[in-house]
Formats: sequence, C-alpha cells, structure tokens
Amino acid sequence: MARAASGLYFYVILFYSILGKGASENDTKEQGVTASGDIIIGGLFPIHLGVEKNDSSFAPQPHRCFWLSFPGLAKSLAMINAIESVNKSPLLTDLNITLGYWIQDSCTDISTGLRATVAFTERATCATGQVACDPPIVTILGAAFSEMSIVTARQLALDMIPQISYSSTAVILSDKQRFPSFLRTVPNDKHQTAAMVRLIQLHGWNWVGIVISDGDYGRSALENFANQASENGICIAFKCILPHSVSSKALKPAAVVAAKTISQNDKAQVIVSFSKTPHMQAIFNELRKEVLRKGKSIKDMRRVWLASDSWSTSGNIQGNLNLEDIGQVVGFNFKTGNLTSFNGYLDRLQATGYNSSWNNTFLEKLFMQVNESKSQLASEVVKTIKREMNPATVFSVELAVTATAQAVASLCRSRDCKSPGKMQPWEVLEALRLHQFDFHGKNYSFGSQGDINQGYDITIWRSIEGNIDVRDIVAEYHPQNNSFTQTNSNSIGHFQDLQHIISQCSDSCTPGMSKKTTEGQHTCCYECINCTENYYTNKTDMDLCMSCDKETEWSPRGSSICFPKTLVYFKWQDRFALVLLTVSALGILLVLMVSALFFYYRETPVVKAAGGPLSQVILFSLVFSFISAVLFVGKPNSLQCKARQVLFGISFTVCVSCILVKSLKILLAFQLNIDMQGALQKVYQSYLIVLACVGLQVIICICWLVLKSPYKYLILLPRTLLEDCHEGSYVGFGVMLGYIALLAFVCFICAFVGRKLPERYNDAKYITFSMLLYLTSWLIFIPIYITTSGVYLPAVEMVVILISNYGIVCCHFLPKCYVILFKKAKNTVTAFRKNLYEYNVKSADSYSVSGSSITEKQINIQRKDSGHSPPSSPEKNFVKLDVEKYYSNGDSFNVSYRKKNKSIQRSNTHRRTISF
Repeated sequence: MARAASGLYFYVILFYSILGKGASENDTKEQGVTASGDIIIGGLFPIHLGVEKNDSSFAPQPHRCFWLSFPGLAKSLAMINAIESVNKSPLLTDLNITLGYWIQDSCTDISTGLRATVAFTERATCATGQVACDPPIVTILGAAFSEMSIVTARQLALDMIPQISYSSTAVILSDKQRFPSFLRTVPNDKHQTAAMVRLIQLHGWNWVGIVISDGDYGRSALENFANQASENGICIAFKCILPHSVSSKALKPAAVVAAKTISQNDKAQVIVSFSKTPHMQAIFNELRKEVLRKGKSIKDMRRVWLASDSWSTSGNIQGNLNLEDIGQVVGFNFKTGNLTSFNGYLDRLQATGYNSSWNNTFLEKLFMQVNESKSQLASEVVKTIKREMNPATVFSVELAVTATAQAVASLCRSRDCKSPGKMQPWEVLEALRLHQFDFHGKNYSFGSQGDINQGYDITIWRSIEGNIDVRDIVAEYHPQNNSFTQTNSNSIGHFQDLQHIISQCSDSCTPGMSKKTTEGQHTCCYECINCTENYYTNKTDMDLCMSCDKETEWSPRGSSICFPKTLVYFKWQDRFALVLLTVSALGILLVLMVSALFFYYRETPVVKAAGGPLSQVILFSLVFSFISAVLFVGKPNSLQCKARQVLFGISFTVCVSCILVKSLKILLAFQLNIDMQGALQKVYQSYLIVLACVGLQVIICICWLVLKSPYKYLILLPRTLLEDCHEGSYVGFGVMLGYIALLAFVCFICAFVGRKLPERYNDAKYITFSMLLYLTSWLIFIPIYITTSGVYLPAVEMVVILISNYGIVCCHFLPKCYVILFKKAKNTVTAFRKNLYEYNVKSADSYSVSGSSITEKQINIQRKDSGHSPPSSPEKNFVKLDVEKYYSNGDSFNVSYRKKNKSIQRSNTHRRTISF
C-alpha cells in the first residue's frame, strides 16, 4: 500500500508541478525545470510514458502526459546532480563559470519532444548576437528513445547544436552524413544484436522468436539482428511487432496476437525483445491468459527472454506473475561506473527532503507538494527511484554532462564565456568530437561515428524473497572481439542453467549425420540423414558431410570419423602364403636331392639318357625358379618387383631351352630321313642352342627393365591400401612370358612327333605332358591375372610358377629317380640295347623308301667291341640299322643305315654320328 501511495503522490506532484493542468501552447515554453548558469545544458527526459490525445480537435495543442516513469525521473535527477557536482569542481571554479540546465519532459511522445526541441533551438539562436538574451544552450542531453532522437537530431543539425543521447541506440544515428551533430555515450544496437547472436550461438540455439516495438528503434534492431543471425545459422521463427505508443488502442490486440504466436511456437524457447516495459507487461499478461485458455500449466509459458537495454532493468514488469512463471530473463545493459555521487545525492534527498539553499527549482516544486506531515511519503518516493532507476543510463547521463563540461572548459580557457554570444554550439560540438575527456580516472572519446562503445553488462534476473533482482551482472560483452567474460564464479552457474534449454526447430543431427533441408523451409528446419560411405561429420548439426582422404582413409555409412586404410599385401604370416612357401621350400629340397642323386649316378644310362650334364642345368634353373616364387610373398619393394619376374623368366627359359635341346636330340637321333638328318646335324649344337635361347630372353628382360621396369605401387581399395608390384610395361611382361611359351610349344611339338621312339630312351611323353601342363596353367593364369586384383593376385602367379616347376620335376626326373632307386636292372646298357632293338624291329615292319615297299627286312644291330649280335634273317633286299655305339662317353652313338633300292639295283651305305 505504501508503494502504491508513494507512486500516486509522486504522479500528482509531477502532473501539477511540472506539466500543469490545462497548459496552453504558450505555456510549454516555460514548462520544465531550470537552473541558472553562465552556460545552459538542455535535457530531454521521458518523465512520463504517454500522452492523452484529443482526437476531436484538429488544432495544434500540447497534450497531457500520464504514466509516470521512475527511471526517466532518475535520469533527470542524475543530470541535476552531475551539473551541481561539476559546478563545484575546480574544472569550472577556476574559470569562474557555472553550468545551468533546462530540463523538459518528452512524455515519450514525438510531438511533445519536438516542441521541446524547438524551444531549445530558439534559446540557442538567441545567443548569436542579440544584446539582451538569456545564457545560451550549447548542448542538449537526450532523447531517451531512438525514434525521438532521430526527429530531434534532424532539427538540431540545422544549427549544429550538439545532441548527446544517453540511451538511443538505433544504428542509423551513427550516420554522420545525416546526423552530423548527434553523439551518444552508449554503443549502437549493432553491437547489442551482435552480443545477443553470440550468446544464442554459444548455447546452441537456432530457433528464436523476436518481439519489437514499431518504430525506428525496433525496426533497426530487427534488421540488424536478422542479418547477423542469418550469418551465424540462426533462424527467426516468428516476428511480433507492437505499436510504438504505449497509449495506442492497438496495443492490446497486438499483444493478444503476440501471445498466441509465442504459445504456438513452443519449439522457440528463446525470444529476443526490443520493446518497452509496457509492451512486455501486456505480452506477459496475455500469454498467461492464452496458456490458461488452452488448459495448460502456467509453466508452459516459460521462455528465455533476451531483454534489450530498453527494459532489461524493469524489475516490476511481471505484474501478477512471478519470475518462475515467466522463465529466465537475460538482460543486456550498458556498462555502468561509479555512482557514488548520485547515490549520495538520493540519500540526502531521502533523509532531509528539499533544502532551499540548493537552488533547485525542480526539487522545490516537488517537495512543496509534500508537507512535513507527509515526510514519510517523500522518503518512499526516493526509495522507489532507487529501486526503479537504471544505473547504466544514470552513468551515461553523468558521462554526457562531464563531456560537455570539459568541452566548455577547454573553450573558455581562451575566451570570456560570461557574456552571451561568446560561445557557439557548433564550437562545443567540435570540442566534443576532437578531444578526449576524463571521468573517474578513465579516458573516453566519441568515435568516428560519435559513439562511446564500452560494451555491455549481461545480467540474469533472480528472484529473492519474492523480489526480482535485475542487477546481477554475470558477464561482460566485449565488442572488439565479440566475446564474453564471466565476472565471478557464480555467473558460471547462471550460464550453466541455460545449457539445458533447447530452442531448435529440429533435433540436432549427431556426428555422422548431416542436415537435409526442404525447399521453402527455414534452413534451421531439417531432417537428419546419415553420411554415405567415405564421408563423415564430426560436429553436431553440420550442413554437409566432409569427404575422407580417399587415398588413405575410409568411413562406413553414418560415420563421425575417418578410419585409416589398412596397408595390406601378401604377408608372410598369411596361411595361404605359408602353404605356398612350404611347397616352394619342398620343391627346392626335392630338386637338390634329385641333383645329388643324378650326380652320384651320372655314369648310368638313365642319367645319360636324361641329358647328362644338361640335366644338372635344368635342375639348378628350377632352384632359381622356385626362389623367384618366394619373392612374390612379403611387402614389395622396387628391387623385389624387378627381380621376381626377371629371375623367373630367365631361370625358366634356361629350363625350357635345355628340354628343347633334349627333344631335338632324340628326334634327330632317330630321324630315318637321311637328307633331313644331315641338315639337322649341321645346325645342332646343344649348348649354343641353350645360350641363344637364354640370351634372347636376357635381351627381352633388359629392354623391359630399361624402358619401363616393374615398380612398387599402391592400389586404392575401398577400405584398404593394397601394396603390390606393377609390371611396368605389360607388353614387356607379355613378351617375356610369350617367349617362354613359344619355346614350350616347340618342345611340345618335337616331343609329340617323337612320342613313339624307344620308351627308355625317349622322354617325349613326359615332355609332352609337362609342356602341356605349363601352357595350360599359363593360359588360365592370363585372364585371371588381367581381371583380378587383390591381396592374393601375387599368389596366383606363384601357384602357376610352382605348377610349372613341379610339372617338370615330376615328369622329367622322378620317373628316372624311380628307375635308379628301385629298377636298377633297367638302368644298364643291355636293357637299353634290348629296348632299342625291339623298337627297330617294330619300326622296320612299316618302313618304306622312295615309295616302294621292302618285302624282306632285317635289322642287324651290332656292337663293334662285342662278339654278340642279335638274330637276323639275311635276305636279298633289306634295311640294316647298325648302332655301333649306343653310348659313347655318355653323349654320342653311331648309327649305320643299309638299304637296297630295287629301282637302282645298288646299295648305298650312309653313316652318321650324332653327338649329344
């Protein structure tokens, strides 16, 4: 009751003492509070928040003000105290000048404020040369709201009268082209909206609503906030615009619409508000009604309210609601400073009332309405001012007065300021713009845009025993680096209370997912989709999935990280590799054992029939071929890639060349065509043939290595890096294998032609099978090698090499080892002679010469150093095959052919010796 009574008395006091009931237009020139001085500072303050307009009259007239504003009253008192304090300071006493003031009430009405501005300018122009005039007005403090400051600034710019606002923050006022005489002691709204956007961004909110009051202030704030929010991925869910005038009849319907909009957008848990105190009171009341109308709990109206400086310190805004119902209010307010002087001023007013010696007509009119019997009510009035005032704007007013005083003092040091007309307002403007000033030991200056940008104090409202504390500063905002600094340890807890608030259109996309927006929707409204393979996201709510480095990394579907690709190759530890290595090792051991056995029995017919010394060459070439197979296992390197193919190519060429010589030898030994045998005998040189065949392969390999040799390279697989050998030139690789295949094919043809020669001497069947096995395995290998890739591709070639090697070992050497070890009776010269004899007898039965048949045949095989001769049937017409030496030194024999040609009726004897 005491609070209500004090407000009522205060309202009555100001209504009658300052405005005056039924004031006329001429009376407005005398309205306000004045104090004499050599130089006058004008003040324009919203002592009231509205005017009562008469719509029935079209005549220009002043309007009656209502709805007392205690914060506005506090600002006017702050100006009075600041001027009184500076008048007592050495700054002005040393110059013997004083400052006076003329304070007028704008009533938060542009027309009223403009009338006051006209009065100020008339007072200022009076000082330009007239002999008798009042002291000049050199500076105007005000207005409080941007809409009025914009209007008054245009008027004052005509005479370049400096205007210093203590709370107008519209960005447009920083434009010195349009408002050259406007200054302010607070930052513009571009920084305030940046601070709000930064706070929203830090808490992960991206779906917010905004409420503004119509007019330049609200529209400018909306534009700046929308632009900065968009740049930072924040979407505006809705916009509520309320009429600028709090006395407008459209306020209630607009508040109802705003309440419904807020209630319907329950995902927008954060609401930014650039409105006035009455606007927010109306919204809270209507929001409560809307929630109850829908049958919801009163707690459903809770939101996080980001309050601009216009209402962030209005603690009584909730009406019949408490802070728990409203939610959390985060206030953005101007930086404050030392208010010791003003607080002491209010304390003295509260304790002693008005003292006529203070020469303050404003307070005189105020306290004349409160007689001694009502001193307790006067005390309550001051308490209300203390509670309702905004310390930041009070400090801004003191800052503006101090700046003006120091600018005036700088000019008056060089001139007589006691006489009217000696100082022009534009000179004060110049001094304000170009010079720094000191206040409480700190230097300040108006920047290039006429603003003093100190940043913002961030407050969070708290409820203490039913009362709301709106001055708990939890952080400071620094516009220079767009950052916050927490002021104390308690503020950390307050900010953490905001962390659990979720204000998003869609649920956050977790790492491994990206946002997919639908055309026409807000970018903040989306669905989450998993990243595809080899793409990932490692943060929440990423717009696009990032690509892994496909050369070294991979990721599965919906992954939040990239995994390094595993380096794979045909490892020694691989089970298949162990099997093949074991087979290779056994092959080498088997070949060495056969070589030792053949060396030990080198004088026996079986070994000599196998090729004698050439068999050892074949065996040792197989050892190197088995070794080349081993080089296909393990982590490859460039040298290994070159060595494994070349080693196999040359070693196996040696092997096949020796087998080719062996095939030719057998075919030549039993060639019954004398002319063909003679021609072959001339060119047959076994070791030269081997050297020629191997030499050509060496030339092929050298050309391959020089022109484009094999090298190590990485094959990029989806999840692995396959390290393998590239053959360099596939033409060179193919020519090398093709050359071996050509030799093998010649061997195959020769062996196939001589497949019916003596069994014990002839290896044609084994050569045929081994070469057929070799050609078949490599023909199968080629398409597999071309169409296949992977870890086991080297194993494919390794298997083919082993098959080729074992084919030769098993076909050429193991049968002879069996004879040497288990059929020793067949490993004699007699056994071989008998076998050869049986072959000749069989062959003579079908032999023909020059197209005539031999009707009587006899084959006589005689050994010169022996008295034995096989049975014969000497006839008139016969063919006699005489093997004089079946084996001579292990590598030659003599064959005598004797035949009778009936048509010629004479015998010719042809003797050839074939060396192996």
